Amino acid sequence: MNCRTIIYAILLVSLTVVKALPRSYRDVEGKDSIGQRFSQLQEDNFKAIAMITFAQYMQGGTFGKAVQMAEDVTELGRRCAAAGRDASDCLKPVDRVFLDTICQEENLPRFTDCCAKKDPDRNDCFLSLKNSRGSLSPFEWPNAEAACKNHSQHQHPLTGYFIYEVSSRHPFLYAPTILSVAVLYAEMMKNCCGVAEGPSHNLEECFQRQAPKVVKPVKEDGLRQERTCGILSTFGEGTLKALKLAQISQKFPKADFVTVDKLVADIANMHKDCCRGDMLRCMHGREEILQYVCTNQDILSSKIKKCCEKPLFQRSECIVNAENDDKPADLSPHVREFIEDKGICQRFAQEKDTHSARFLYEYSRRHPEFSAQMLLRIGKGYEDLLKECCRTGAPDNCCSRGEEELKKYIYETESVMKTSCDIYKEKGDYYFQNELLMSFTKKMPQLTSAELIKFTKQMTAIGSKCCQLSRDKLLPCAEENLDLVLGEICRRHLTDPINPGVHHCCSSSYALRRPCMGKLEMDENYVPLSLTPGLFTFHEDLCTTEEEKLQHKKQEMLVNLIKYKPQITQEQLTSVTAAFAAMREQCCNEENREACFVKEGPELIKRSEKMLS
Repeated sequence: MNCRTIIYAILLVSLTVVKALPRSYRDVEGKDSIGQRFSQLQEDNFKAIAMITFAQYMQGGTFGKAVQMAEDVTELGRRCAAAGRDASDCLKPVDRVFLDTICQEENLPRFTDCCAKKDPDRNDCFLSLKNSRGSLSPFEWPNAEAACKNHSQHQHPLTGYFIYEVSSRHPFLYAPTILSVAVLYAEMMKNCCGVAEGPSHNLEECFQRQAPKVVKPVKEDGLRQERTCGILSTFGEGTLKALKLAQISQKFPKADFVTVDKLVADIANMHKDCCRGDMLRCMHGREEILQYVCTNQDILSSKIKKCCEKPLFQRSECIVNAENDDKPADLSPHVREFIEDKGICQRFAQEKDTHSARFLYEYSRRHPEFSAQMLLRIGKGYEDLLKECCRTGAPDNCCSRGEEELKKYIYETESVMKTSCDIYKEKGDYYFQNELLMSFTKKMPQLTSAELIKFTKQMTAIGSKCCQLSRDKLLPCAEENLDLVLGEICRRHLTDPINPGVHHCCSSSYALRRPCMGKLEMDENYVPLSLTPGLFTFHEDLCTTEEEKLQHKKQEMLVNLIKYKPQITQEQLTSVTAAFAAMREQCCNEENREACFVKEGPELIKRSEKMLS
């Protein structure tokens, strides 16, 4: 394949500012045709998005195949844009063109069943095959020296291949995110390889220092998007709209309800397209929303001016991370009219959803210090209050206890987060993670050691990030980030069920998911592991001086110990831990360490059995 073909199929969107598209997009006749999309995006942008789309649909395919398909549909788009809508191929919706292109290919048996279906079932079938966990090996960074050599000879193809690899491994990730990450990748290659000849320059160190900055947006945006799609599929559009209503009301407290409600509807529609995997429509919908927000800054927020001056594909992340706007000076601190007004039951009966949405809007814009998830719990509590107090025969003063009722949700969240942060500050990263490991291994013993260590490490990182913040920033930081981890656990449950308790928490109520997980106790139906010879093994690698590796090995043993003895008490755990530490110290001071572990390991297990009996 010639260099020109590859160059055009890469990050051209990310290296140029995408032109603004018309706000009238949703009202334009033929908006779904390939010619229309081609004209809106322009050739280079269309081709880059096309390659990402094929890479995301055909996980496990080849880079060359994705590039060739992108070339084919771009050629069709070019012809259709020039010829108008006369040719029959030009009348097809663009998503159908993409799937037809895949189905016309030979040697793709994985898609045979899907290709036999008619749309929209065919598209649903293709989407069901997308797998964001485990279908491909993790992306491996190339050897620094070899990467720089490739970069000097094949700069554009190398970045294009990076885009392809990221797209294949993250089939639901927004195309703008992938393209913005490609910019970071290109900058890393330029920075590290550009001064590779310097006498003091260490390529490996440069890559190790800059690679996390490249990976970070992929991980963070991927988790946020998968969480959003999980909410849509499990709890429905209403729950997603409620979450976005709370978040936007906090972000733009000066905006009126009608404006916020319109934004919520547009964002929900965009996410439906994105979660279905229609990346072209997803990207266009996202751009329309950004255009609207940046065009209407005067009625929305004074804090997003700098975001709106950035290139289009960088605006979304900037706005999401921007400070909440200041509350209106005349905004009263309370929402008593939603509790004390004589006509609330009538309004609730006539327009239940709108009334509840208005309450959530008013409460959220007054409380930027609350997490969006807690605001949803307050909103649910308010609905439950009205259902009880507006029924026939309810006491006249029923609603008067409303404010006190709603405060219990605030107290629960603040109490949990304060307690967690106190433990984190007292124990530090390693021992705090061990506390979480003990708790979650009992709740979810079906998870592997690697999974339990990964999830609790993510939770520990939340403590490090959020517990140092001021009180008004703590709850939004802690619960928002914790919700992303719980969402990941729930997606893991969907692919491989964990246990009924986890199923209940993951499927009953999004707003109550975190408190539900917190209340889970030991899984009573779990059958503990048997004490087989391979369950606990001790070797001289326990004498490593690399603290992180040693801690990881000890945590693996801790998980297996709890899976073997779920009812272990703190006193028993302390005794076993002390015995292990004594054995390790003894053997690591021996001349023949391995022989010592072979001898003392079984003895430790025998003594531990007695301690645990």
